[in-house]
Amino acid sequence: MKLISRVTRKFFYALLFLFPVSVFSEASDYNMPVGVTEVSKEIFDLHMLIMWICVWIGVVVFGIMFYSLIKYRKSAGAEPAKFDDHFWLEIFWTVAATVILVGMAIPSTTVMIKAYDDTEGDINILVTGYQWKWQYTYLEDGVSFFSNLSTSQEQIDNEMPKGELYLTEVDEPMVIPINKRIRFLITGNDVIHSWWVPDFAVKQDAIPGFINTAWTNVPKPGIYRGACTELCGIKHAFMPVVVRAVEQEEYDAWVVEKIALAEEEKLLTEKVWTTQELVDRGEGVYLKNCVACHQANGQGLPPVFPTLAGSQIVMNDKSRNIEILMEGVQGAAMQSFANQLSEVDMAAVITYTRQSWGNEKNGDGEIVVPKDIVDYKNRVEL
Repeated sequence: MKLISRVTRKFFYALLFLFPVSVFSEASDYNMPVGVTEVSKEIFDLHMLIMWICVWIGVVVFGIMFYSLIKYRKSAGAEPAKFDDHFWLEIFWTVAATVILVGMAIPSTTVMIKAYDDTEGDINILVTGYQWKWQYTYLEDGVSFFSNLSTSQEQIDNEMPKGELYLTEVDEPMVIPINKRIRFLITGNDVIHSWWVPDFAVKQDAIPGFINTAWTNVPKPGIYRGACTELCGIKHAFMPVVVRAVEQEEYDAWVVEKIALAEEEKLLTEKVWTTQELVDRGEGVYLKNCVACHQANGQGLPPVFPTLAGSQIVMNDKSRNIEILMEGVQGAAMQSFANQLSEVDMAAVITYTRQSWGNEKNGDGEIVVPKDIVDYKNRVEL
């Protein structure tokens, strides 16, 4: 028994040497995050429970194995046993394994049932994955917007130092109130994505034509970050998730502001726009939505993402230019932006491409105004 104790102790010390206690602590970067919600903390506790069960199974099994290797080694004169089976030993380890598995299954099942509860939320948000951004639609409040990566292209191209929030910052975060049940309905528009916020213990695939659900109830204000965790194309790493949890009063004010901005956007379709106003606005739209494929210089990545600089369609065929952005190109990587851009932004980005990279000198020079987009939509509906 002293030998068993000594071998087991040495094995445990070796385990601690290889995996310091700090690795298993809540604050360790090597461990999964605890999270801020009740469910995330229960999942973390379950993770730690099962991990320690596995650690101690390993200690016992390897301890016995090392003891047997040393105690019954041939050089010590040990003779091999002359039996094929041991009924009670087999009964023991079968019962022991069953008890361990059931002991892990009961808390696991309890937590998973709670995590996948599909009860309707106080607020229900449709999360739609696009290449390479997220759309958030608040079903009760009538608010909808896209969340795009806001890291500058200069940082991505290594033309300036990378910021602290490199590839984890967005222009429009999701906003939710604290202490409310928030239900997420998660789907995809083009390819499979996956919406993940580790602090909420939420990760669900965003599959086109199918809706997965998840929920959270955040107890305290803060900014919580995540990412797309399904390889979804060339800019997969460029679609972070940012959720801002706020007090109910701040959330209500945010909803009122978003609705007011949407109304203002509708009025802009009737404004008389100058070429420079459209170009200035279109540049921002292009950098958010188009630069990943067509590049900042308009050269694209042929043959998958065609060149816009010098393109005959861009320079001289306004109608076809509008049609491509509104309908997409079947069988190609070009998707429809009809539901992604407002009439103003659609007109602005088309005008920007027609007035950039020398296209304004070599083409017909026509601009596209919001009314052109409205007229196109009306013709299609008819």
